[in-house]
Amino acid sequence: MKENSNNRSRRLCVRFSPDEFDKLQGKFQHSTSRRISDYARKVLLEQPVKVKHHNQSLDDFMAELIQLRGELNAIGNNYNQVVKRLHTLDDFPDIRTWLLLHESARKILLDKVSEIKAKINQINDVWLVS
Repeated sequence: MKENSNNRSRRLCVRFSPDEFDKLQGKFQHSTSRRISDYARKVLLEQPVKVKHHNQSLDDFMAELIQLRGELNAIGNNYNQVVKRLHTLDDFPDIRTWLLLHESARKILLDKVSEIKAKINQINDVWLVS
């Protein structure tokens, strides 16, 4: 019984100009192929080539979420510092000052959480439409 071999024993050497190779490389990078030889084989044998789809609105959303995450981390750090300070207070005027600081930090935190919810709802609406 003869075994079916997937070994590729034949070679094809193709030369490209720099512009041609740059064009081929650009199309390869937009495909899902892992190696340029796989991509070239699919193109030459007229097999379907899967292309990566780049969603600009999702990239914009991710950039905004990254920025919001940084802001939330900064707010969380500030809040932790304020709570540590509260544990060291003994006088009533100091506690009053802490409460004022706490209220402003709480308002900033709630505003950022609302902003995050709005962005999530916005991207949700975009995904539901498509």
